[in-house]
Amino acid sequence: MKKPQRPRTVFRPLDGLLLLDKPAGLSSNQALQQVRHLFRAAKGGHTGSLDPLATGLLPICFGEATKIAGLLLGARKAYHATAVLGATTDTDDADGAVLRERPVPVGMSESDIEAALAPLRGRIQQRAPVYSALKQGGEPLYARARRGEAIEAPIREVQVDTLKLLERDGPRLSLHVECGSGTYIRSLVRDMGEALGCGAHVVTLRRLWVDPFRQPRMFRLDALRALRETEGEAALDACLLPIEAGLMDFPSVTLDADAARGLGHGQPQRVEAAPAETAVACDAQGRALAIVTVDDQGWLRPRRLFAWAAPGAAGPAG
Repeated sequence: MKKPQRPRTVFRPLDGLLLLDKPAGLSSNQALQQVRHLFRAAKGGHTGSLDPLATGLLPICFGEATKIAGLLLGARKAYHATAVLGATTDTDDADGAVLRERPVPVGMSESDIEAALAPLRGRIQQRAPVYSALKQGGEPLYARARRGEAIEAPIREVQVDTLKLLERDGPRLSLHVECGSGTYIRSLVRDMGEALGCGAHVVTLRRLWVDPFRQPRMFRLDALRALRETEGEAALDACLLPIEAGLMDFPSVTLDADAARGLGHGQPQRVEAAPAETAVACDAQGRALAIVTVDDQGWLRPRRLFAWAAPGAAGPAG
């Protein structure tokens, strides 16, 4: 007997940002696809992967908001991590197989832990985990690792602004991390464990915020499903933020109607006070029209135009 097929999702144009509280057990892409089907969004993307083990803030971009995903991907982020001393795993977290177990040194103090954390702050060289989404030869490292291939994970320069011990409970350490784009918390914990001589791996990881969303109102998948069932699609859409919310940290320049029309045609526009190298061009109502680059002569050139910037186009969908 055939299982009844789920009705196919009828997608629709939808623009905006959702601050998803990603559950543990899903990859970022799996979470994205579930949310995209729930909202029936024709186009969607996320802004920086979280491991399946991790929870917390995963900004989801729908429609025209995907044009700012790259800016959010490079934003600063904050995490709460729980590490366990005494064991290393092949993934550097609790989802992996244990490679080695070592005793935690007797008498290890908070000063010893601080000494291990100190070199991991600032602008540092970090080796990515072997099980990561970084690509070599066009293929993610985790795909090669799963095949048992020998892999030399790349070393990259990353920025770690804050790395501090919040609490210690035996071999379990609670850590707070604030860092730049591309930083692997699993690698920080792995390297801390090696400096302590006993190894360590991540057992819980939660992303607290991503700039510019420092105090985010996040939505869980189960809550979104319940909202749709009880209150309908309009209530679901009310959870979305406008694209402008994701551009709060960038300077803006307001264009008059003629300049906005010209920019919508892709034509550079001259402004008297150039705000910065990268800015947001807005119309008189404060609606973002484009992400622009600004040269030292005050010329704005569109880097990413939003669809509604074109003369005669409708506003954001949704």
